This record gives sequence, C-alpha cells and structure tokens, in this order.
Amino acid sequence: MSMPFYVAPEQMMKDRADYARKGIARGRALVAMRYTDGIVIVAENASETLRKVSEIYDRIAFAGVGKYNEFDQLRVAGIRAADLKGFQYSRDDVDARSLANSYAQMLGNIFTHEMKPMEVEILVAEVGPDGAGDQMFHILYDGTVVDERNYAAIGGDAESIRMRLADQWEDAMGIAAAINVGVAVLSGGEREIPAADLEVATLSRSNGRRCFERVTESDLEPLLSDG
Repeated sequence: MSMPFYVAPEQMMKDRADYARKGIARGRALVAMRYTDGIVIVAENASETLRKVSEIYDRIAFAGVGKYNEFDQLRVAGIRAADLKGFQYSRDDVDARSLANSYAQMLGNIFTHEMKPMEVEILVAEVGPDGAGDQMFHILYDGTVVDERNYAAIGGDAESIRMRLADQWEDAMGIAAAINVGVAVLSGGEREIPAADLEVATLSRSNGRRCFERVTESDLEPLLSDG
C-alpha cells in the first residue's frame, strides 16, 4: 500500500494563502470611507448586473472582491442571517460586528478544512446615528477580521490604494469630495475611470430606516465634476 505524501501544516497554510491572494489580486479593488453623512463605497466594476456592493440590512452594507460566485454566496448567507436575527429578536439587534464575526468563522473554517480556500475579501459596513457609531470590518480569505475606522481598501493593489487614501482622506468630507477621492485612489492618477465603470453606493443617515442607496451613473457624473 502506497503511503500518502506528507505536507507540513505550515506549508499547507502558506500554499492556501498564496492561492487565495493570487485569485483576489486578479480583480479590481474597492474603497470605503466615512463622509459627513455616513459611509460611501466606491468600486471599479464595468458590469451593470454583477454587483460588488449591496444592502444586507437596514443600516448595513456588504462589499466583496475576488470570485463573484463565492462572495455572492456570502452576501446571500449574510442577508438570511440578518433577517432571521431581526425576526427572532429585534431589528436593532442586527449589527455589523456580529455579521463580521459570522463571516470570519465561515471563512476560517473553509480555509482550514477545505482543499480550496475562498478567493474573496469582504467588507461589512454599518452607519450609526452619528459619525462615532460608524463601523467597517474587513474580513480576509482566512477569516481574519480587521476593524477599520475611517477608510478601507480591499482587493488587488490594496496596500498602495490604502496609502493613497491615508494621504487624501479628510474628516468631514462631503459626498462629492469623498467619491472623487475614491476614484482618484483607485486610478492612482495614472488613468481615468469613466462613470460607467464605477459602482458607487452610500449608507446615509439621512435616508431614514433603510440607509443604503445606489448612486446611479446619471447622478454620479455631476458629483464627479463637482469634485
């Protein structure tokens, strides 16, 4: 009887991490940042139907990069979990922190026990009643959770984008300024991203109970010119 090849656990984890990072790096990045009225998410996405950014619950948004079919599974699971918790308890009990922890457990289990890890990074954002209550959680392919405060960048070339965000983000920016900063850090100043290739959504405190709203291309163009 032939003996199976032995692979050290450290090497196995490294190979899985490298595999996941390569898959994520092939996709376009997205950024999220606080502005005066909430949180805005700006993604480079040429598709009109395959969305990277979506609503999870009243004050909570989801954004994903990497393999679309994998992060869309996570999006659907998050919506179901939020709906169930809101139904069983109260709508106020549904929060981004518990959703981020659930996603972290899911991704961590898949990364550790499955042969192929998920090639995704996701962001869960929640807008509070004021700026101090805004929350953003960045969940990596291996289940690691990063609590982001003012801005976040996930996906391909995220490190350089995050550095540009650190230089350009300012507290108390209006919506037009925030969107223009998002587009500028995604492009790196080396190319122009047309409005048709952008997916932009906001979590706005002024929208009532359901804070999530997509910014359409027709609404986006004047905001880009204002910046």
